[in-house]
Amino acid sequence: MANVVVCGAMGRMGRAILGVLRDRPQGLVLSGAVEPPDHPLLGQDALEVAGAGKGGVVVTSDFPSAISRADVAIDFTHAVSSVQHAGEAAAAGKPIVIGSTGLTQEQTGEIRASAKGIACVLSPNMSVGVNLMFRVAAEVARVLGDDYDVEIVETHHRFKKDSPSGTAVRLADVVAGALGRDMKAAGVYGRHGLIGERPRKEIGVFAVRAGDVVGEHTLVFGGIGERFEITHRAHSRDTFAWGAVRAASWVIGKPAGLYDMHAVLGG
Repeated sequence: MANVVVCGAMGRMGRAILGVLRDRPQGLVLSGAVEPPDHPLLGQDALEVAGAGKGGVVVTSDFPSAISRADVAIDFTHAVSSVQHAGEAAAAGKPIVIGSTGLTQEQTGEIRASAKGIACVLSPNMSVGVNLMFRVAAEVARVLGDDYDVEIVETHHRFKKDSPSGTAVRLADVVAGALGRDMKAAGVYGRHGLIGERPRKEIGVFAVRAGDVVGEHTLVFGGIGERFEITHRAHSRDTFAWGAVRAASWVIGKPAGLYDMHAVLGG
């Protein structure tokens, strides 16, 4: 058995992960549930609050103490907290899985620095299907080349704070890399007004926020006379939760370094 501490345990993703951990998949056992010091559910039974039955693990704000008693951490909080938790996990010598999105290049660099001492899985999307989409997208882009226009449309629930989604950003980077482009030059995030003819090497990324949509990403390759689309739809957060738990099981015992879900899935 391996002990797991979940950061952001009372959030939407955190509760989904607790629901998965209830059945101790792959020998993983919940040993800690972390939220900020001002969270109203501190001291409550984490599994019970998540609707997964009583588990005897109370919500705490003391991550350093929680990770010292665990074998691995799973973090679904936000960029600033994830950077902090990566540093604290490194100080404790424990691996961590981070699924937070909206990280800046500087914040990613800080996590990379922490990963010099521990194994860290960093991915904007833990879904097996989405990570397969990344792989397929690169291959399709290489085959179709510059003759096909590239557009990405992502849709999420109204509560999502970052835009575009980390998954859309990663998808755009994957396609741009396969086509030999740089998103700093090729990326377009929204169009309005009389903008003129579309440049051939432009890559459009658009965000839709509506209702309770868990997550949907569509990659469009538009040619003259045809259109090729790849779409992934998440029906529930369980797909991300299972991916995060799979990553947590995989990362235990791995050499220090920064990994992604491609590595977890054996790519």
